[in-house]
Amino acid sequence: MVEKKVSLKKKRHSKYRPIRFLMLFLAFLLIAITPYLNSKLHFNFVQGWFQSLSIGKLWFVSPLEGLESILTSRLLYGPLLVGMAIPVIIALLLGRVFCSWICPISFLSELIDRIILKIKGERHRKGANPLPRALIWYALIGEILLALVIGAPIFVFLSPPGLVGREIMVATIFHTLAIEGVVVIIVLLMHLFQKRFFCKYLCPLGGLLALLGIKRRLVIQKEEDLCVSCGICKKACPFTLDPEKGQSLSPYCWNCGECIDSCKTGALNFKWKSL
Repeated sequence: MVEKKVSLKKKRHSKYRPIRFLMLFLAFLLIAITPYLNSKLHFNFVQGWFQSLSIGKLWFVSPLEGLESILTSRLLYGPLLVGMAIPVIIALLLGRVFCSWICPISFLSELIDRIILKIKGERHRKGANPLPRALIWYALIGEILLALVIGAPIFVFLSPPGLVGREIMVATIFHTLAIEGVVVIIVLLMHLFQKRFFCKYLCPLGGLLALLGIKRRLVIQKEEDLCVSCGICKKACPFTLDPEKGQSLSPYCWNCGECIDSCKTGALNFKWKSL
């Protein structure tokens, strides 16, 4: 027990945070420069954004947008199913990693956090849970039902991650911004009110990816003999999950690694579960 108390005083070097931010930056850079490459340099090897992205002959389609298109059109389109396959497989194996490692909304939120840290000298930690986490399931169900009632894939037009890419494209080619970009601003303002508010409670895409990742292979696991129940990991989690209580194994965890970086005893680590 003495050794554990001493280890808490040691500052652990962040392993995953800088790598994840670099991944977010590169993913954002990809959708930021693609419209310029397409329109000005006629370089079309990469086209689109994270709703529908083609790299060479590979086509990636957001699972929710693809699902909505199938349900509203009542057609099974082969290329669409193939385009959805890789994101779905990634979610089945790794969970909601698109949200934490790739999504442009996450990048902008992280950028805001870093600006706040620079100005105030402390991290943006408004991470309480005023609403039940299960709200994200209702957001997913409600969004799909609304699409079926209207007969149009709503998230295709109003997806915040998709809108970021679309607004960059509109700004690059037409030198203006679309009114739908207000949705992105609202989502980021929600983040200022409470950290990852939209991601935590209202994102239907996040809900679908979390659902697909319930039995994911990659999880954050706690070593019981190393844990000293200090509560630091819960404070570090963007969703205020408590890994001490096994909540990193829940579908709500998006495998960002923040809790691993914060743990001063090394009790938390990524683990690949066998079948």
